[in-house]
Amino acid sequence: MKFGKEFIAQLIPEWQTAYLDYIFLKSMLKDIRKSKEKKRKKSGENSGGLKKTGTLGRTFTGLMRRHSPRKLEEEVILVKNMQHDGKDSYETMFLMAAEEGAEFDIDFFNRLDLELNKVNTFYRNKVEDILDEAALLDKQMNSLIALKAILRDPDKSKHSVHLGTTQPSQELTTATSMLNRNKERYNGSAHKEVINEIEMSSDHSFQEFGTQRATLTSQQLEPVKVVRNVKINIMPETPRSTFRSILSDSQTKHFSKEDLDRGKQMLRAAFIEFHRKLWLVKSFSSLNLLAFSKIMKKYDKITGKQASRSYLDVVEKSYLGSCEEVGKLLGRVESTFTKYFTNGNHRNAMQVLRPLRKREKHRVTFLIGLFTGGSIALIAATVFLIRFFRIYEEGGVTQYMDAVFPLYSILGCIFLHMLMYAADIYLWVHYRINYPFIFGFKSGSELGYREILLIAMAISLFSMFGIISNLNMETKDLPTIPEVIPLILMLVLLFILVCPFKIFYYSSRIFLLRSAFRCMCAPFYKVLLPEFFLADQFTSQVCYLNTYILVQAIRECQYFFCYYILGAFKNRDTEFVDNNVYEIFFYVVAVIPYWIRCLQSIRRLVEERDPMQGYNALKYFATVVAVVMRTAYSKNSNDIWKMLSFLTSGIATFISIYWDIVIDWGLLQKNSQNPWLREKLVIGQNKIYFLAMIVNVFLRFAWMQSVLRFQIPGLHYKVTVTIFACLEIVRRGIWNFFRLENEHLNNVGKYRAFKSVPLPFQYGDGEDNH
Repeated sequence: MKFGKEFIAQLIPEWQTAYLDYIFLKSMLKDIRKSKEKKRKKSGENSGGLKKTGTLGRTFTGLMRRHSPRKLEEEVILVKNMQHDGKDSYETMFLMAAEEGAEFDIDFFNRLDLELNKVNTFYRNKVEDILDEAALLDKQMNSLIALKAILRDPDKSKHSVHLGTTQPSQELTTATSMLNRNKERYNGSAHKEVINEIEMSSDHSFQEFGTQRATLTSQQLEPVKVVRNVKINIMPETPRSTFRSILSDSQTKHFSKEDLDRGKQMLRAAFIEFHRKLWLVKSFSSLNLLAFSKIMKKYDKITGKQASRSYLDVVEKSYLGSCEEVGKLLGRVESTFTKYFTNGNHRNAMQVLRPLRKREKHRVTFLIGLFTGGSIALIAATVFLIRFFRIYEEGGVTQYMDAVFPLYSILGCIFLHMLMYAADIYLWVHYRINYPFIFGFKSGSELGYREILLIAMAISLFSMFGIISNLNMETKDLPTIPEVIPLILMLVLLFILVCPFKIFYYSSRIFLLRSAFRCMCAPFYKVLLPEFFLADQFTSQVCYLNTYILVQAIRECQYFFCYYILGAFKNRDTEFVDNNVYEIFFYVVAVIPYWIRCLQSIRRLVEERDPMQGYNALKYFATVVAVVMRTAYSKNSNDIWKMLSFLTSGIATFISIYWDIVIDWGLLQKNSQNPWLREKLVIGQNKIYFLAMIVNVFLRFAWMQSVLRFQIPGLHYKVTVTIFACLEIVRRGIWNFFRLENEHLNNVGKYRAFKSVPLPFQYGDGEDNH
């Protein structure tokens, strides 16, 4: 692989504009090459003679280097370090400006200087941010150790330590004096262990290499002095913590072991993310240094001049090449994490801090092909079985479509969703959209499009196996057993999903279950992108209505459970759909996903104070009203309900279209350099975005099928509704790609490549609050 492709593949997507513009500099070298060729043709020199001259010149240059290694290089360029506001700024003077075509060389070095200054400035800013965060983590770590010391104090039951006040409380002063009085006479193992921890924490301070940001010195510190004016800064993230934060006093808070454990978990997550930051910054430096080396060697090769050593010496002495703080911090973070968070187990610490990259497995590709071929064969066998044995004749088709078809269509919805998600992941990877970071997947555990495609094809294979088994048993006049097959398939899928063993992509299953649980518990959990993204997927399953039974995944679940719990599977009786309780759930189940999104938006409005979240909540509330009206019309077919259904659905649809295209996708910007699109696009062809907008508008109006009762000739009504449901899933898959693209570009615009991890402790003096 050429270095240009490798460089693009390895750079951090969110920082891509801060890297050396290797591709543009390479194009400038092509201009220099063309200038040399024109000069050669003008002088009448043949290519062979020039090559020999170049070879002799290089040999002669090598001989001259033995006597004066820098003489020729200094005659090519002269690099000066111009200080501006205490920061380095490099300017290169091309000393052979009198040559013909030298303007291309001058332009090249001017651009190279701009790139070096840009990279240096960005790297310096990142290192300074890291040093500030290291000092804060150092202070947080010592607060954790000191609080641990207070809890281990044998007299802690006599003293109530209060945290959260801006001034030292009476209890804190009393505890300080008690520790001072007992320091000489108390020689217990717990107290010695605490003092040793504080001393070792001081010894391993992050900032021992010359910076003044460190908050601790090597002197011995008292635990209570360390935690003076400290309060716990644990944000409510669960229903329990949310209620506790509402009911408890925010000014004073009794510190407990539970708070200590929670603070330790938060600090552990902060150390993991900080270690990741260090690695990214270090890779930024290494990759840019290599790019400077490569581009200068190409310059020497094309021009025959020897300017690389002079310039690379300057690059090596610049802040980018000479800063050693990041490397030292990496070692200190790893040693601190090993000692305090993995009980000294270095191997476990490295597994957490440096997870191995997931390797592509050939058996995944093999199984995808096997399951796909099996599914196609079973589809052909199903068609043959129905035609040859004439299983459904004289009303059998109607009974099958009314009773059994919805049981399998839920599996079809899941299959199509997985298929669209696999396509989204493939496109995200192709266009370098950092979806694992955006979703917050555990490093190295995210599923690629091959794994998602494998799961989808496995669902397809076993679903088709269930269908053909069902048909085969019908030919043998087994009335009950065929009806149980969909239930068995669903139970198997649910068992795999909640399986407690670390098999079948355990971490991804837990992530999905946790996100789904937080969606159902809205608004009591803090709303993150995975939660509202997953809730949006649920909304795509309840967009279409059916008068008798349900086709969409969520309503199919209602039908699925009622069909088996009420015993209707014994004779394919669907009269239970006319039950009053069933009709009530018919309304309730349809609005659950939209109501969840409405509550999530309200929670974000309260926390983030963003008025757009309030408008988003109103959008979903309007959709709830529209769904209720369409459901009522499906049960009461008259002109009043039809008019109300058209009116509410039309309003909700226009609002949703605007929100999709303008807010979620960031398109339709009048003053953009890309007309009616955004400033930055990851897809080079603008027509793709316009096509996506047209398809989104068209599919948004597919709800009219449920009002106009449109039916495709020659197909059963259930099949028609299923086709429109599949179109909605396709629309959601398209929305997923552009929604994450817009999120990725927002991160790129803010150079946001790290997660914001909250820290457990806050200081009442107003300093180092995070």
